[in-house]
Amino acid sequence: MEIGYEDFQKVDIRLGRVVEVEDYPEAKKPAFKLKIDFGPEIGIKSSSVQAVGAHTKEELQGMLVCGVVNFPSKRIGDFSSEVLTLGFRNNAGSGWVLITPAKQSVDLGERLQ
Repeated sequence: MEIGYEDFQKVDIRLGRVVEVEDYPEAKKPAFKLKIDFGPEIGIKSSSVQAVGAHTKEELQGMLVCGVVNFPSKRIGDFSSEVLTLGFRNNAGSGWVLITPAKQSVDLGERLQ
């Protein structure tokens, strides 16, 4: 299915920095709870990510990640995920490898074009 550039522009993907990582043992699949700082315009948002097995909590702390910030919040058990953090399925089959920029010279909150 093809989409137009106008459709892509509706998806607001921004750069954020993980500022807090917690285990989420209540999740159906292994997951972490994240707090991600998307800069002064958007602020800090919560996200649940199934990155267990692909990333450690220590690796995620301070990591730059990409997230969709204009989807509605989604309830995941007792947690409200405000952002869809983007990644690819780990080829080992455990968790998602999160998208991060190759260079660190991008401001928090910058929109993917």
